[in-house]
Amino acid sequence: MMYGMSSAEEYLVKSDDELLAECDIHIYKASGPGGQHRNKVSSAVRFKHRPTGISATANDSRSQHTNRRLGLTRLRMNLALRLRCPALPKRDELPSAVIECIFTPKKQVSACLKRLQVGRKDRRFWLVAAYLLDWVAAAEGRLSPVAQQMGISTGNLTTVLKSDRHLLAAAQEIRRNYNQRPIS
Repeated sequence: MMYGMSSAEEYLVKSDDELLAECDIHIYKASGPGGQHRNKVSSAVRFKHRPTGISATANDSRSQHTNRRLGLTRLRMNLALRLRCPALPKRDELPSAVIECIFTPKKQVSACLKRLQVGRKDRRFWLVAAYLLDWVAAAEGRLSPVAQQMGISTGNLTTVLKSDRHLLAAAQEIRRNYNQRPIS
């Protein structure tokens, strides 16, 4: 993880074209299953983000266009997972991307708790994930202060962190660095 260098937000809010303009793109022939069709066509894509040095590759498809789209998604994921700017916000200073994903349940048991809902296919997912990881790092791996600042339950925060295996692994690494127990 890179601390203090730059916040992932700076890059994750950019459009695909703006992010691509900051990348070195390498097209190459991938090896592996797929036989001669895969080995003949230069369809694998590697992105290297020049400002951060973070890279992502995609060679899942024989289509270069599909691999470019997938590679860019993976680059956004890697930026969110690796760039840290640990600072815990005040409740009234939450970023708009996070506020847009917090809802009040219709059958609300507790009068004060809301729910954070953002799916992996949502364009804001990795931006919200970057904020959550920054805040978990700022809280020294503890989840309850982060949930409290957001006005959600610790269980809801845990559910969001568990929604993607890469996000969970990054949160676990932060907790391990602060000698916290793994998220179960």
